[in-house]
Amino acid sequence: MYPTSEQEQQMLLHCAHARYTWNLAVEQHAHWRPGRRSAPGFAEQCRQLTEARRANGWLGAGNADVQQQALKDFAQAKNAKFTSGFGEPTWRRKYVHEGFRVVGTDRVPEFEPDGSPKLNAKTGKQVMGRSVVVQKLNRRWAQVKVPGCGWVRFRLTRREPPQAKTFRVTYKNNRWHIAFAVIPGSIDAPGTGKLIGIDRGVKITAALSDGRKLNCPQLTVKEQAQIRKHQRRAARAPKGSDRKTVAYATVARLKARETDRRKDWCEKTSTMLARTCDLIRFEKLNIKNMTASAKGTVEQPGTKVKQKAGLNRAILAQGWGLLRRRTEHKAPGRVEDVPAPFTSLRCSACGWIEKKSRKSQADFVCVSCGFACNADENAANNVAAGQGGISHPRQSAGAGGATAVISRSSVREPQPTRVGIPLPTGGGGCQTGLRSSHESTAGVPHSSVT
Repeated sequence: MYPTSEQEQQMLLHCAHARYTWNLAVEQHAHWRPGRRSAPGFAEQCRQLTEARRANGWLGAGNADVQQQALKDFAQAKNAKFTSGFGEPTWRRKYVHEGFRVVGTDRVPEFEPDGSPKLNAKTGKQVMGRSVVVQKLNRRWAQVKVPGCGWVRFRLTRREPPQAKTFRVTYKNNRWHIAFAVIPGSIDAPGTGKLIGIDRGVKITAALSDGRKLNCPQLTVKEQAQIRKHQRRAARAPKGSDRKTVAYATVARLKARETDRRKDWCEKTSTMLARTCDLIRFEKLNIKNMTASAKGTVEQPGTKVKQKAGLNRAILAQGWGLLRRRTEHKAPGRVEDVPAPFTSLRCSACGWIEKKSRKSQADFVCVSCGFACNADENAANNVAAGQGGISHPRQSAGAGGATAVISRSSVREPQPTRVGIPLPTGGGGCQTGLRSSHESTAGVPHSSVT
């Protein structure tokens, strides 16, 4: 969004009112203890908000719809704790959680899925729903009506303006964004029967089973140098000074570029996968456990904490979880997870699993059949075939045929075991001979052992 200076001041006031109302609701529920009366619900909080607006001039000068929507968001967040597994709603801080939600003011008739008018069960009249007031200016620009601000311009990311009932405005890193509450439809399968496996890594973000290697864009070397420069300036500036604030704001603006590029790449890649593949298989990874800190506890401190922190940052910068989640949203029912164990150690040609086949991060050479390829591509082929999470090769393995399941490794043949046998002491003293462990030594004269 690109508001004017006057519109920006009013929108910042909306953010302050929404944050203040949210925090009041958090305080009410945090005050509850066993034995006390239950905290007020959404309807009671709306009545209390009306009284507070009369008593407080600053709160009464704001928009009532914006403040009520903050209470409704809190009620939904409270219910999500039990339905979706989210935690308890927490406090919102200034400069961190800046935003508000607006409900449309236009009244439009609602219809049933079959096209018939939606009627009220009691009165029999047609139901009139709310709609956001949006006007399209040209191919790239549109404007939306915000309470107290009038028409605010924003850039379109779709061809047509959305038909939504509500929208949310957020402010972060000196930029305004608007998001309309519209659930886009899923992408239909192409019907070609194409199946693809995806192996996710740090060096190569997504290695596809068809040989393609996709990398999530990162910050350039120059941008990383600028971040370090401004971080040093912020560290040397006095606490609470304008120089420190400006330096940290510059760092946040540069890091926001990386986030935008990662989200854009995940959106485009997930759309490409949903449009070109009928079945998409991902390597199942527990990213939360993989990026856990290694600092340990006071009694048992961890080792190589800084190295692990660097690896965690590299993993989170790839957008593994966002890519998997957005692909599932766009292709529901066509995304599967394959257990990750042994996908990188299993030969996609013969099916033999051996740790020594993984020569390096990029090279894979099977010790059984000699098949060689890129290690990430080999793992992607195993993911596509669904061959993961087993400690032994299957009878029908990948594209290279079958491998018999045996209990010993195919790397070496059985070697003889050293067995110490005393010899007569005359002449040469005691010697040690070699004899196979599966041969019996009973009844063999000592002179026959050399």
